[in-house]
Amino acid sequence: MASSSGKPIHLVMNDAPEFQPYGLPHLTVIFLTIVLPFALAAIVRRTKSQRLEKIIIGVLSAVLVLNYIAYLVFIRSHGIVDWRQMLPMQMCDWGMVVVIVAMWTGSQRWFEVAYFWGIGGTLQAVLTPNLRFGFPDWRFISFFTSHCGIIVGVVFLMLTRRYRPYPMSIVRVWLWSEFYFVVTLVIDKLTDVNYGFLLRKPEAFSILSFLSDSRPLYLLQMHGVALLFFLGLYAPFAIVDLVRGGHSSGGSGEPPLPRLLGVLG
Repeated sequence: MASSSGKPIHLVMNDAPEFQPYGLPHLTVIFLTIVLPFALAAIVRRTKSQRLEKIIIGVLSAVLVLNYIAYLVFIRSHGIVDWRQMLPMQMCDWGMVVVIVAMWTGSQRWFEVAYFWGIGGTLQAVLTPNLRFGFPDWRFISFFTSHCGIIVGVVFLMLTRRYRPYPMSIVRVWLWSEFYFVVTLVIDKLTDVNYGFLLRKPEAFSILSFLSDSRPLYLLQMHGVALLFFLGLYAPFAIVDLVRGGHSSGGSGEPPLPRLLGVLG
């Protein structure tokens, strides 16, 4: 898991294996992230058990929360004790809270935020992780548990509740994102910690590596990248709407997208 400073956690453990991008452990994690929500949703659909659905939601929520607590205990026990570096101000921290709230409330509005933040922000971390330590190091397991757990929760909601984003979802989530941006920028200024990578680029290679070295321009370009991600994440639904000849108003009560090709039967 990346530290709050925006740098990979680098503690004194010389025997820790080095992370290899797209090595077997990384590819296995990506595969499980894709398969797990479909498998869980298929079980819920076939059993038609609301109790089982609640149990799955409870387990996913508990895993995310306990993993986060364990991570804080871990970094504190290994010398990272500055409270400024332990604030829940990374996008994945906020995304974790939002997806848990969305799962328990069943709210379309909370789902929208979870979808764009969880898939748009967290997916990039899964594909290009800011991580130095490979499997079976605990930091590898914790990093992917938190990030992949968010994606699993979002996709599980899409498959079981048939939730989807709508045109106005982009506007609503953009406003929430600006709120995160302003709050995090203030916190970064006060603590000199690189939450949200708003002070500087991450050390690991990512899409942010292509942005300007000029900070004002860098922040502006980050907004552009976020907007492109949002549009890209909405594009499949827009295409389906066009093919079906329908359109929605973007309110919270829009009818859900029909099951994708009856994938869950």
